[in-house]
This record gives sequence, C-alpha cells and structure tokens, in this order.
Amino acid sequence: MGKTRTQPLHPAYSRSVSGACGRVLVVDDNKVIRQLIRVNLELEGFEVMTAADGVECLDLVHRVRPDVITLDVVMPRMDGLQTATRLRSDPRTRHVPVAIVSACTPYEVDSGVAAGVDAFLAKPFEPSELVRLVRQLMDREAPPSLDGRHGAGRAESAAG
Repeated sequence: MGKTRTQPLHPAYSRSVSGACGRVLVVDDNKVIRQLIRVNLELEGFEVMTAADGVECLDLVHRVRPDVITLDVVMPRMDGLQTATRLRSDPRTRHVPVAIVSACTPYEVDSGVAAGVDAFLAKPFEPSELVRLVRQLMDREAPPSLDGRHGAGRAESAAG
C-alpha cells in the first residue's frame, strides 16, 4: 500500500494553500505556453491550474476558486474575450482579477476593456513581467467598492 498521493477534494475556500502565495488559473490553447506560464508562476510560489480554452475555464473556475485568471484571446470553442465577459457576468467570479496574455492588438485591448479585463500582457513576454503582473493583480484583489465597481484597474482603463 505504501504512500498515497491523493487527498480528498474539499471546496477551496481558503486563499492560502500549503504555503502557496496565491492560486492562478492559466487559460491558453497552446500547451507549451500553458506550461511556460505555469512553471514561471510555480517557481515564484503560486499554485497554478490550467485550462485549454474558455469552456474548460468556466467549468473549472468554481471548483478551483482562483485569485487571478490569465486568458489567451484566440482559443477554440470560446475565446478569451467571451470568457472574460462570462466571468464578469457571474456574481461568483465578477471580482476575480483577469489578465489577457495575448498579442494585445488594439482590437483585443479595446474589446478586453469593454469585457472588464483588468490587465494586458503582450506575447512574447519576459517571465518577470508575467510574475509582476500576477502579483499586482493579487495584491489589488479586493471586494467591489460601494459603487459596485472592481477597484481602480478597470475604471482607469475604461476612462483612459
């Protein structure tokens, strides 16, 4: 029998998990990019879950309860912009910081701002930029303000 590696699954309500400094859900249809992002964030102490597209993200998000979500834009089944819109329309996920990690064309940025995305990181990126961005979003995470908006990030982006 020896060692068992599986533990019973419990709803993850706690924000700190066995020493991790936060939980990130990485959504990208490119397996290599997913692994690159995962490794870089894990090396910095983050707990990382991955999804291959927006449909898988929406399926996982309520179970893994991430502190931050990164989304590619161009993905099969449901792209990152549609996924961000769905995340913002759900009361359970509307407060979770979302970053687009993509080419960040003017269309993607404008559409992302309209969908409520908090931040953008253009590919290709330096791993240190990714880590800095995720840390900023994690530190900024807070309940919605009294006027119902999610803090300054989106308001600044939308106001320009």
